[in-house]
Amino acid sequence: MREMMQPDMQSGTMGSTDLPVPSQSLRVERKQFTFELKENPRGQFLRITEEVGGRRDAIIVPLSGVKQFRDTLDEMIHASQRFLPKEE
Repeated sequence: MREMMQPDMQSGTMGSTDLPVPSQSLRVERKQFTFELKENPRGQFLRITEEVGGRRDAIIVPLSGVKQFRDTLDEMIHASQRFLPKEE
């Protein structure tokens, strides 16, 4: 399930100067993923946060690498098809 989130016009958490842009959330089983396009003085990036059981982990992808990230993810999705049960 995808849910659009409204932009938060305040600065990021813990005094960060990140400027939030619209984001999307996705729940998969017991995990909540949040995808945020952000910008700070060092540049623009995509932050992907995984939250499960109150614990958060995040990866940061510079916008210059988002297409490569997507292409690699597409390849992994394609490769994973052999592990999924076949639909009848």
